[in-house]
Amino acid sequence: MPAQEALSHSGPGFGTLETVFEALGRVLVVLDRDFRVIRTSQTLDDLAFPGAALAAMGRPIEELVGARLFGPSDTLREALEQGLREEGRRAILRCGEGTARLVSLTAAVLPTDVTSHCDPRARYIVVLRPAETDNGLVQSMISSHGLVARSPAMLRIVHLVESLQRSEATVLVTGESGTGKELIARALHANSPRCTGPFVAVNCGALPGELLESELFGHVRGAFTGAVRDRVGRFDLAQGGSIFLDEVGDMPLHLQVKLLRVLQERRFERVGESAPRPMDARVIAATNVDLVDAIRAGRFRDDLYYRLRVVPIHVPPLRDRVEDIPLIAKHLLAHIGGREGRALALSPDTLAAMGRYRWPGNVRELGNALEYAVATCSGQTIQIENLPAELRDGVEAPEPGAAVAAPPIVNALTDGLAEDPKERLRIVQGLESAHWNRGRAAEILGISRSTLWRKMKELGIA
Repeated sequence: MPAQEALSHSGPGFGTLETVFEALGRVLVVLDRDFRVIRTSQTLDDLAFPGAALAAMGRPIEELVGARLFGPSDTLREALEQGLREEGRRAILRCGEGTARLVSLTAAVLPTDVTSHCDPRARYIVVLRPAETDNGLVQSMISSHGLVARSPAMLRIVHLVESLQRSEATVLVTGESGTGKELIARALHANSPRCTGPFVAVNCGALPGELLESELFGHVRGAFTGAVRDRVGRFDLAQGGSIFLDEVGDMPLHLQVKLLRVLQERRFERVGESAPRPMDARVIAATNVDLVDAIRAGRFRDDLYYRLRVVPIHVPPLRDRVEDIPLIAKHLLAHIGGREGRALALSPDTLAAMGRYRWPGNVRELGNALEYAVATCSGQTIQIENLPAELRDGVEAPEPGAAVAAPPIVNALTDGLAEDPKERLRIVQGLESAHWNRGRAAEILGISRSTLWRKMKELGIA
């Protein structure tokens, strides 16, 4: 059956409406109550790829524009179910293998008199058009659940996340601090069979071992001093969903044994309780630690490493994917500006400075730099003078292991100190780049605030 005949067969009465929208350069998509495509105008082929209109028939709308807008728990889907209209939402239209396009999306509920004359299955109408900022240049960019990418390395990760949509395999995400490992974990959850369940995150490096065990598995009343009531653990809270074990490389060895057993037997016990409980959660782990080195040093179990590393994902640092910096910067700036009710842009000089900087704190540092720039910018365009000093002055982070010429203040602090000079220099430089704000310095250095404070005391940094 020819494509146009198949499309017209999907429901009478929409032809005239399609013609009107086509004349305006819009794509009309009609959905049933289950948000499946029952009709779409042929112009979808022009906006996406040849054959897209026919390929969309009978498929869930999220397969066309991603689950970020039409997922079961998304506000747009909820608004439509309540009879509301949504206008001007941004979506990523999938345009074939490895490409996507930014579009503007408007959705509404069809009136009953229209559905009775056209197609009784029809419930919702969606109108797509190219986004104003697209200009046909976003063909190589894919955004999925908040992931923004143009570099080949990150596009491979996005494609891998999408290919795992029917899998519940355990995933280990590795990479430097601030590269967006939790964002990838959330994308894995949202793009999985467990997307309707909870996403529960645990920072395994933030708590001492005895507290972390109770946090993960829960405890019963009287299990230890201070346990005055039963506590539900994170594995219980994650039942039916996903549990994200961040900084798993910092987990104490005795808990690594327990986690290994949970992964093997899919059961766990609360602290102070002998009755096993079923573990019904997908495990996604992340670390900025080199686990192979940690295994050699005896700090991490090799059997747990291979249990976690069923699907490995390594996130490259931002300095190795410079192509992504403009996209990520504009994405973050839109979020920051929207929060303050401001429409902001980045000047070419600003983008050039961002491309030269090496971003030791990765995407987290980029977000902090934009927060600073928005706070200091009184106009609508972020200029280079609005950037933090280290970007404005062209300061670059050193290559790993490279010799560093220390600024005068660092030399003054390190003169005459033989113990741990490289570590001291690294800490002081991190503090300097953060203008001695310990919270921001900790993020740049990829360590916790408590670790930074301890190192400052040990190294005598006032």
